[in-house]
Amino acid sequence: MPQILDGKKVAAEIKQEIAAKVNELVAQGKRAPHLAIIIVGDDGASHTYVNGKIKACKEVGFDFTLMHFAKTISEEKLIKHIEQFNADTDIDGFIVQLPLPEHISVETVTESISAEKDVDGFTNQNFGSIGSQTPLLMPATPFGVMELLNRYKIETKGKYCVVVGASRLVGAPLGILMTQQGQATVTLCHKYTENISQYTKNADILLVAVGKPHLVTADMVKEGAVVVDVGTTRIDDPTRKSGFRLVGDVDYENVAPKTSYITPVPGGVGPMTIASLLMNTLRAYEMLLETA
Repeated sequence: MPQILDGKKVAAEIKQEIAAKVNELVAQGKRAPHLAIIIVGDDGASHTYVNGKIKACKEVGFDFTLMHFAKTISEEKLIKHIEQFNADTDIDGFIVQLPLPEHISVETVTESISAEKDVDGFTNQNFGSIGSQTPLLMPATPFGVMELLNRYKIETKGKYCVVVGASRLVGAPLGILMTQQGQATVTLCHKYTENISQYTKNADILLVAVGKPHLVTADMVKEGAVVVDVGTTRIDDPTRKSGFRLVGDVDYENVAPKTSYITPVPGGVGPMTIASLLMNTLRAYEMLLETA
């Protein structure tokens, strides 16, 4: 039977560690780290994610600020609010929850965030630091995946790793991290890769981040592989009170028996992303103190 990579459990451990650190800081007369969140519009999934982040802040003792704007806000006005957060020395890190309305450029908004406060790790400066010996604030989801593998003591050095999905937010930085920190041999597949299974079925470690339910089937995975499913998609399910359920990119029921380790969806990478956001916020806080 495979061992479950329990992101929920590991995230809880990380939050306990952060909470202890915050208690220590406050006992020394210092303020708690402060995370600010901007959300635009009324996307249900986005609000669910933001509520999870606020809940996590409360659990570890962080201060937090939430700013909610109508989807009609102009890009110019949104950036002005971001600039206010950049200048506020009481705010250590902040995020702009994605997706944004079509009239607002994600790239323009992202690059308006100070790299020192970019706790999602999306800015060009933070992205560019991933391959260095001293990375700054790493993209939260890839950071969470690496932390999950590390906490389960999964050997990556010299292993053959295949990343399916080459997005700038997850797949691309994850490939770099597995190469640099994990010292693995990495193949990065994307939507134009032909016959993806010829790569996936040879992978010692398979990381999937596409957003297509059950894209990876049992015949695409080799026996004993480590499988990390980053994908999360809502599908209709009238048997659930919510009317939907979450599924991953991996056909978990049929793939799991072939693996040595596998993440569930939900409860795998998702909680680790929030834990990474907290770790990045604490790091941003510490860096701010060093430069004060």
